[in-house]
Amino acid sequence: MDIKLGYIILYVENIEKSITFYRDMLGFPVKMQVESYTEFDTGATTLAINTRESVRNLTDLPIPSGKRTEQTSEIGLVTEDVEGLIEQLRSQDVPILLEPVQKPWGQTVAYVSDPDGHFIEICSPIT
Repeated sequence: MDIKLGYIILYVENIEKSITFYRDMLGFPVKMQVESYTEFDTGATTLAINTRESVRNLTDLPIPSGKRTEQTSEIGLVTEDVEGLIEQLRSQDVPILLEPVQKPWGQTVAYVSDPDGHFIEICSPIT
C-alpha cells in the first residue's frame, strides 16, 4: 500500500481574512477555489482552507465555531530566511508568537498565528 500526504485543510471563520493571509502575506498562489473551499499551491502538499460552517454542512461533523485558543497541531513552513519572513509578517501585523531561535540541532524556528489562531512554525530546513 502506497500512502502519501496530499493536502491539509484548515477550518476557518472568515474565508476572506484567511485568503488574504495565505495568498497575500505568505505568498501562496491560489490553486483552486470553489465557494468557500480554497486550495493554495505550497509545493508537494496542498494547503486548503474551508469555513467551519461549510464543513459542518457538508459532513455533519461536530466542528466548533470561533477562533480556537487550544492547539493540537501546527503547520510547518520551511524557508531559508526565517528572520526575513518574520520581519515581513510583523510589518503586516501578523501575531509573532515566538521570535526566531536556533535549536540545538541547528534549525532556526519561529512561530506566528494565522487569523483563526492556527500555529504556524516558520523554520529553516533541517540539514
